[in-house]
Amino acid sequence: MTPAARALAGALEPVTGQVYFAPECHEAYAALGFSGSPATNKGVAAPDGPAYFCSRGSLLGQVPGEVVAAAFGVFNPDVVVKAVGYGWTLTDSATISDARTRGATAQLVRILGERPDRIDEARPLLDRAVEPLRPEGRPLFSGLRSVGLPGDPVGDVWRLGDMLREYRGDAHIASWTAAGFDATEIGLLSEAYWGMPMRTYVRSRAWTDEQLDAAYERLASRGLVADGALTEEGRAQREAVEEATDRQCRPIVDALGDDLPTLVEILRPWGKAVRDAYGYPGRGMHDMADAAKR
Repeated sequence: MTPAARALAGALEPVTGQVYFAPECHEAYAALGFSGSPATNKGVAAPDGPAYFCSRGSLLGQVPGEVVAAAFGVFNPDVVVKAVGYGWTLTDSATISDARTRGATAQLVRILGERPDRIDEARPLLDRAVEPLRPEGRPLFSGLRSVGLPGDPVGDVWRLGDMLREYRGDAHIASWTAAGFDATEIGLLSEAYWGMPMRTYVRSRAWTDEQLDAAYERLASRGLVADGALTEEGRAQREAVEEATDRQCRPIVDALGDDLPTLVEILRPWGKAVRDAYGYPGRGMHDMADAAKR
């Protein structure tokens, strides 16, 4: 279960997650009154905070920031609530949701073309993977499913892939909360699990030094971290969270069966092309986790 589920997640990530870095999205959000991309990192355009929270959060409808913070799971709610409140003074959920879809599709078409290689094979496989998935405890997946498909080949493939990405994300939150972690704790554990120094990636989630200090002390008191690194028990518990996430993705793996490697084989060149065009960071969470395990 674990190798198959993680292989698919890793292959999907740059193809679907590119929505958060697409210049076409940033430009569409700027046209609505947001700030556009604030900076680039190694050629990749970073997202504007309020635009990110409102565009992804629009899948839930025009909900308050507290709901977006709960669904996203890992961000400081104080920051999310303010950002979403500001964003809804500029636009509404339907408008920014449409901008999100158009921008993500436009970047893929720009990089991969209107008929990416083997898209006619990928579409029915993605349909199969999504079809059996249930909504219980899956707010972002369910929100995406409620929006429906855009109706063009690239847009439909992107939306189906994004459903799978959000399904795993919803499952991951269920896994770490069930394991007894909070957002600051899982952020610190994940950095070390990925092989990153603590307090690097987690800072993008807007936690304060005081909040991270307290989280580290809680983890240390439970024997999960020491001297800024995972202990053996800490690594085991963080891996257990990932394995629990993999198990929740069993319906996807079972639906694809022996065709899962084929879908991964189709997606990987697309993801490489997106990265080569600076549409997604050169290394993501899945890459870092794989490198750390090696």
